[in-house]
Amino acid sequence: MGLLFYGSSESPIRVPDRVLAHVKVVIATKLRRGESFTMSWRHPSGEHAGRSTIWIQPSIPLRFVFGSTEPEMLDPALLQAYATSANSSSGLTVDLEEHGAAATAPAG
Repeated sequence: MGLLFYGSSESPIRVPDRVLAHVKVVIATKLRRGESFTMSWRHPSGEHAGRSTIWIQPSIPLRFVFGSTEPEMLDPALLQAYATSANSSSGLTVDLEEHGAAATAPAG
């Protein structure tokens, strides 16, 4: 299980390593282009019910911590799904329960 530290919060967001590897690439690509966006997810079972959204922009510190010492193999289809989602008006939506099987399709 990976961790995403966002802003000055000491409480990380728990994200499966496979998902985090793909999210990291999408975030880095968008921030390199100077593009801000939202990232949303439903809280996984075992956490308080609900969903969260964070605003991703270059001035907010991010740190990615992976549980595995070996890098994840990136799935081009999943990477494209996440990039398409991040470019939509609803932002990147990640399904943590599905362990990154797919990004949620952007609302039309």
